[in-house]
Amino acid sequence: MDVKTGLFYIFSTVLLLAAFRVITARNPVHAVLFLVLSFFQASMIWMLLSAEFLAIILVLVYVGAVMVLFLFVVMMLDVKIEGGRDGFWKHFPLAAVVGVLIVLEMSAVLMGGFRVTEDVSASIAGQASVPVSNTRELGLLLYTQYIYPLEVAAAVLLLAMITAIVLTLRQRKDVKTIDPSEQVSVKAADRLVVVKMSTTQPPLPMQVTEIPSVEKKA
Repeated sequence: MDVKTGLFYIFSTVLLLAAFRVITARNPVHAVLFLVLSFFQASMIWMLLSAEFLAIILVLVYVGAVMVLFLFVVMMLDVKIEGGRDGFWKHFPLAAVVGVLIVLEMSAVLMGGFRVTEDVSASIAGQASVPVSNTRELGLLLYTQYIYPLEVAAAVLLLAMITAIVLTLRQRKDVKTIDPSEQVSVKAADRLVVVKMSTTQPPLPMQVTEIPSVEKKA
């Protein structure tokens, strides 16, 4: 067994253990951290398969963005761990049926094997000696043949981002807002009024008020 095979077994073992702990950990924060560990192990396996672009994307997108967001959401929410297993046996039959169905489907796929056609195997054998960069070939294919679907996807994502911002910036009656355009276009004469007043003014006459006398009773 070479080094590559040994690393594959190590990463696969840690990946399976981390994935098992994701669904068995009682603390949701620990479950998210185990999921991050499983993503790292899957990324290492893709590196062994010479799919370095997918490995980097998995770490940057899922571990660096999605899972960090999940972790912050779980930590900010007041999750009651004690009541998390309420109704477990009520939904267990349906979950068991779905789990058995998934296991049977995966077993059918794995037992059938992955067949490679003669043309694909010949092309792989012919290009085995030529060094190919997966990231470079993917970039060339993405920005040449699939440039229009990429632009459409970018436009859809931009539209979704603008829509989310508009939905969150709806005007409310109980919130005081200021229009920035009015602040920029305002003039000094609109905000400041100069009133001419004399430097000295005569003093006002003092008003003397009589203090009522209080008679003491014997």
